[in-house]
Amino acid sequence: MSFPEDFVWGAAAAAYQIEGAAREDGRGPCVWDRLCRRDGAIWGGHTGDVACDHYHRYREDVELMRWIGLKAYRLSISWPRVLPDGAGAVNPMGVDFYDRLVDELLAAGVTPYVTLFHWDFPLALYERGGWLNRESAEWFAEYAKVVADRLSDRVGHWLTLNEPQVFVSLGHFEGVHAPGDKLTMKQALQVGHHALLGHGKAVQAVRAAARGPCQIGFAPVAVVKTPATDTREDIEAARRSMFAANDETLFNNSWWMDPPLWGRYPEDGLAVYGSSAPQVRDGDMEAICQPLDFFGVNVYSGQTVRAGTDGPETVPLEVGGRMTAMRWAVAPQVLRWGPTFLHERYHLPIHITENGMSNVDWVSLDGRVHDPQRIDFLWRYLLELGKAIGSGVDVRGYFHWSILDNFEWAEGYRERFGLIYVDYPTQRRIPKDSAAWYREVIASNGRTLFDPGACGTPGSGQTTGRESESA
Repeated sequence: MSFPEDFVWGAAAAAYQIEGAAREDGRGPCVWDRLCRRDGAIWGGHTGDVACDHYHRYREDVELMRWIGLKAYRLSISWPRVLPDGAGAVNPMGVDFYDRLVDELLAAGVTPYVTLFHWDFPLALYERGGWLNRESAEWFAEYAKVVADRLSDRVGHWLTLNEPQVFVSLGHFEGVHAPGDKLTMKQALQVGHHALLGHGKAVQAVRAAARGPCQIGFAPVAVVKTPATDTREDIEAARRSMFAANDETLFNNSWWMDPPLWGRYPEDGLAVYGSSAPQVRDGDMEAICQPLDFFGVNVYSGQTVRAGTDGPETVPLEVGGRMTAMRWAVAPQVLRWGPTFLHERYHLPIHITENGMSNVDWVSLDGRVHDPQRIDFLWRYLLELGKAIGSGVDVRGYFHWSILDNFEWAEGYRERFGLIYVDYPTQRRIPKDSAAWYREVIASNGRTLFDPGACGTPGSGQTTGRESESA
């Protein structure tokens, strides 16, 4: 068995999490720069000022991508690196960096998938109201046009927003992510509406500016519900639960996915949010609902659901069950049922734009980084993704999060998600065992997933031979 012949094997990262060079070459500040200066906001007082120094080391990093055999790399553009004030004057050194990065990727045979917004909102625009200001949709469209004007002759794959549920909820409602605000529910939902409006206007801007064929999607996180059994009743309970918007949190699927794909907010969400629902002007939903070419979705964990006498019931986590270092449940079946339910509902090709785990990684006495838990995690998850594809779900690609250990937002540098270990004091890169394992998976187009002996077993200690000595 193998994956489809043209399956896209990739990895992902985000500008603020890896680039560094926060005050270099004309880059303006973003809301994360400000939050990192707030006492107690980030674990260990860490910042993204240097991060993985990818801004200076991108050639080294692309060479590591080439060695792994990545078919594609999902990067994000730093909005304030391109437009230091968020709008107006373009920073030529900022766009030049992305020019060079795209060229380097293409020369290495790696297709760039560009995400326009991965949370680094320009501070200058935040001070003008940020996403709470309706003009933010126009600001975002202007920025999208600038990037597309410069890169669309070589970039054909675009994503607008990354995880709107997260940056709206954690950033604007709970205050634990940038910009660190604790707005009312009504204000937070208005922030979300303006972000979705920005998504639609950015899709229009990229299509209008594109100088070559382009495919456009976006990348919400999926709150995946999986059936406790394969019975028809449990499957239907999981499906219903996955697309319900029936509580007063901001973490659901349909509120964020239905408007871009169906042109309306879900009725149950409107009922539960009530007077907190956002103000929607005439023409807004038509602007938000632009034709998309694929559905990007970030999937990490999920909840098990069974049919109950009064509707779907959540099955409690098994006592002592598998957990990642972030204390997220290991739930491989989410890559079977998440894409299945999303494809049934929205009928678009799917890319898994993020999936991975934080692990407690360090350099062993032999100089290598052994991460058997990550190998086992990926093996389990990719086997489940293979089941979804085998059942007819149109999954086109998989992007591991992440290519490098990096700045994990409020967790600072405590959590390591990378295929490549980063020694932050020296910036030395060391491919982990999982990088070598993933290399074999890619080279075989997934066949080794079904033939364990072909690429070693988890914890086998295979060497990469690609340890980076640069400092």
